[in-house]
Amino acid sequence: MKAQRRTDRDVLVCTGGANGRDVRYEIGVDGRVTQATPLVGAKKSENGVVTPGLVDIQVNGFAGVDFNAPGVTAERLDVALSAMLSSGVTRCLPTLITASEAELIGLLQALDAAVSASVLGALMVPGYHIEGPFLSPQDGYAGAHPADRMRSASRELVQRLEAVTTRPLLMMTVAPEVPGVLDLIPFLIARGISCAIGHTAASRDAIDQAIEAGASVSTHLGNGLPHMLNKNGNSFLFQLGRDQLMASFIADGVHIASDVLQSWLRAKTIDRSILVTDASAAAGAPEDTREFTLGAGAIERHADGSVRLPGSNYLAGSAASMDKMVRNVMRWYGLTIGEVLQLARENPARAAGLPVAEIGANDAADFVEWGSRDGELYVRRTHIGPWILRSEGENAAMKSA
Repeated sequence: MKAQRRTDRDVLVCTGGANGRDVRYEIGVDGRVTQATPLVGAKKSENGVVTPGLVDIQVNGFAGVDFNAPGVTAERLDVALSAMLSSGVTRCLPTLITASEAELIGLLQALDAAVSASVLGALMVPGYHIEGPFLSPQDGYAGAHPADRMRSASRELVQRLEAVTTRPLLMMTVAPEVPGVLDLIPFLIARGISCAIGHTAASRDAIDQAIEAGASVSTHLGNGLPHMLNKNGNSFLFQLGRDQLMASFIADGVHIASDVLQSWLRAKTIDRSILVTDASAAAGAPEDTREFTLGAGAIERHADGSVRLPGSNYLAGSAASMDKMVRNVMRWYGLTIGEVLQLARENPARAAGLPVAEIGANDAADFVEWGSRDGELYVRRTHIGPWILRSEGENAAMKSA
């Protein structure tokens, strides 16, 4: 693990504070904020731009670690979480995709055990995202999910999953047209599980019924779809036009072209849009490594940065990191730091039911220091509780605060 424990006090001036003001934070050796003082007027930080940490609510794996494969250990999980810290992400929802009931329960139990035994898990993993198995098995809509493992909705499966984890299920992605899903959605909401729509061929009426039942998010909107669709009537357009649904987007330039994403962001607006990586084990892994797994299946990273099923055009997660997507949307659309924080912190946290209140005294440190290179932001250091990680891109050796 690359993160090092804090050995001294620290002071950071953070943007994105109350009422748009900067906030001066003093951090103790234990990683807790000892004082938070809003500043009047813009104040330059000696550390460059400092923001609260980012939130990724859809991560299938990272740094060569597949969360959907058996045998994830605490040590390997810390490798993945440390790499995520270097991209500015301080909270994430490890995401399990479609598998059989026995496989899914076993994977979640092992993953939760690894999180509990890891160094960074308690600070970075508030809960989990289950993407499937109540999804459309139709070609194109299924994407990289194994269609033969998909099934009708089951309250009992949800309860069995909850029974094997010490952390909550915070989000579940479902397809409204799958038998039993519309009845399942209020059950999920009552248990504190945010309901997202994805990998779906649902009709306009089914989408509206899902919204009425409590669905509030579209998972990686624009993906998990066939290449050929009815131009005026398809599940993507039915979701894009619904203001009741927030939508997550993979802004890696591979899943969605930049000019297309611009139109979709205009439709959803910044207030209802979310950045997610949908990262696979290929994200943050050495560039010369091409072959990975996503659960029981093999995936390949291509030279163009895409991750696909072998011999297929279907994408299988991404090799993207959140800091790369931050640079993309700032470069493509001229977004401000405040707008980026909405997309990559406030909105995803709200969608998953996580607290988004401003960091205050006695809270654990949760900050990212950004430096500028060629006019773009790069992560210099990330603070999470008593731990500090200096990114590899920095010339200076890692140092404790």
